[in-house]
Amino acid sequence: MSFVRSVRPSNLVILAALPFIVYLFASSGDYQRALRAILGIEPGSGAYVPGFLLLTLAFSAGLGVLVLSRAKAARPRLTIVAGLVAFVATAAILAGDLVHPFIASVVANGVDPFKSDLVVKGVTPRQLTEAADLMVRGVEGWLWPAYAVLLLAGLGLLFTGSRAAVPAESPAYRAGSWITGLVNGAGLAFVLLFAYLAFASGLATTIRAAIAAYILAAILGLVWVGLLKLRYTRRNLVTFAVLTAVFAALSAWFLLQPKDGYVLAGTLEGKVGIVTNTPSGLISAVRFGQYEGGPTSETAVRTFVTPQQAIEAIGKKEDVSGALLPAATVPADWPRLWQVEALNDRDRATGITLAVIAIIIGLLTFGGFLHRRHPLSIGSEFVVDTIRGIPMLVIVLYVGLPLSGALKDATAGVFDPPNLMRGIVAMALAYSAYLAEIFRSGINAIPAGQIEAAGSLGLNRWQTARLVILPQAFRIVIPPLGNELIAILKDTSLLSILSIRDITQRMREFQSASFLPFAPYNSAAILYILLTLAAASLISLVEKKYDVKHR
Repeated sequence: MSFVRSVRPSNLVILAALPFIVYLFASSGDYQRALRAILGIEPGSGAYVPGFLLLTLAFSAGLGVLVLSRAKAARPRLTIVAGLVAFVATAAILAGDLVHPFIASVVANGVDPFKSDLVVKGVTPRQLTEAADLMVRGVEGWLWPAYAVLLLAGLGLLFTGSRAAVPAESPAYRAGSWITGLVNGAGLAFVLLFAYLAFASGLATTIRAAIAAYILAAILGLVWVGLLKLRYTRRNLVTFAVLTAVFAALSAWFLLQPKDGYVLAGTLEGKVGIVTNTPSGLISAVRFGQYEGGPTSETAVRTFVTPQQAIEAIGKKEDVSGALLPAATVPADWPRLWQVEALNDRDRATGITLAVIAIIIGLLTFGGFLHRRHPLSIGSEFVVDTIRGIPMLVIVLYVGLPLSGALKDATAGVFDPPNLMRGIVAMALAYSAYLAEIFRSGINAIPAGQIEAAGSLGLNRWQTARLVILPQAFRIVIPPLGNELIAILKDTSLLSILSIRDITQRMREFQSASFLPFAPYNSAAILYILLTLAAASLISLVEKKYDVKHR
């Protein structure tokens, strides 16, 4: 009965319904197929589970030793047990071949299947070639022994340093903490957050996207709050006024560059040739007849790399009868339908971008002058209020499609993040506004007298924030932060609009292929319920640990 009372009421309902849920999935082939598809279980992926579990156990036990040794209430027996578990798991990694299938799957799914020579082309699920498999085995041949040596060295230093009068001040203990923490922390983070999990890729995508977006949103939220707290000075105002003038001057310099002459020559009986790097505004004008004497219907166009190619195509009387060419390249005997001068897209885009930046900085400077506030404080307030007024789906689509495309074009393809990264950034940006308000309310709840007392003790603003304000504010904001974690976990379903293969996207794919009416949706709903209840239980544990009082 004591266990039943310790379980949250909502979790108790799920536990009561769990036998029915298990029976439903065990007895129905439709639900089994739906669950496998939604979770992202690939054929033959059961061979990867032992390696994943073994690595997770080794890294977790290694970190467990560090955590238990740092605990206020010393637990030497548990510390020794954790050390033994880490040692046994590491020995199993070295002695057997259980880890290799998992590592090979991670490598195979971490490269481009169309460009890389490491994977067998056209095989699903992905498999390494024989040469690549031998290479991976060679890396594992020195990687796991190196990990074992570092683990033993770190644990040895930890146990040696813990015997000192003050373990935290012992050089051996500090060295052991660094070695054990870095090695096992990096390994555990890679396995849980980055490595491809072929036995649950859909579920892993959802959880990882939620965690990454939540952490990034918290960081951005703290940034917005930090900017809100900046103090106003005349020096800052002058600095921003100078920046406004500088950006305005640079914008004018780019927009006043010499224009290039273009001529629409030939006839409009066929397609119109367009040369690469022609200003986009002129292309639209030719296509839609937005020039004097232009046709009312849309004109078909064809792209050429050089003006000479367009001229040759017209000379061969192909489907091209005219061309929009630089004025210097137009043959003298061709009829000229339209002449115009235009700035090239690079200078035009740069000038407009700098002008927008100058206008934004100027508005912030003017607002700071009127309200006696730091310009960045006003900018942070504007960002928070604006983001909260835009629907989540619009932000995901805007960041994932046009904004990312514009950045890709501006960097000539150098900056082209995958869809998952675009979705994570979009959700982090959207949720950062809400987290910023949560952080701000928690900070404002701290009595001003404590801040004044910290200043009287000689603490600067950063030390006051780190040692006095943030620890107390964190206790206050734990419940609302937990609510945002649950919300962001559910809202990862919106990332399916970017074709990110999370739980929702895999559910849609399976439903469209199987035409089952209820099994895919019910399976996805049950998974989301289990995930959110697990998150709620985790939040409850954190609240109990920090003794958060509900009033």
